[in-house]
Amino acid sequence: MDKTLAWHESLELHEITAFNSIGLMKLKTTLPKIKSQELKALYQNAIKLMEAGLEELLAFYPLTPREEEEERKQVDETLFQGDLLVLSKTAVRNYSIAITETATPALKKVLVNQLNKMIQLHDDVFQFMYKQGNYPAYDLKKLFKHDMELAKKALSL
Repeated sequence: MDKTLAWHESLELHEITAFNSIGLMKLKTTLPKIKSQELKALYQNAIKLMEAGLEELLAFYPLTPREEEEERKQVDETLFQGDLLVLSKTAVRNYSIAITETATPALKKVLVNQLNKMIQLHDDVFQFMYKQGNYPAYDLKKLFKHDMELAKKALSL
């Protein structure tokens, strides 16, 4: 393994770690509400897989820029912010794909309009998180540090 990650792969590592951390927190907080034993078993398996995946990803973080410990944020607030960001980002991707598969002009127009609204929502959520210090997009050291803290929170729930 090289001594450092390339910038582009470091950013991809950030994206997938943040996505998985938020997803893991969501799974863990939802699990107690599930009644079906079969669905509960699927959730438990997903949690196990995501925990193992995060542990593997965290092993690469020493190869990215890091800073000293910062104050920890409240788990719920971080979860809610990140969940909304991931939801809006995924919506943008889904709308984009749907548009490329749509032949009916009226439907395409509706999807494009909704895509633009989701892009704006994503930007609004990002700007909010940035102002709150929960998405330091312009400071890679803080961004990677935040990812590690978020993943550790998800693993400790």
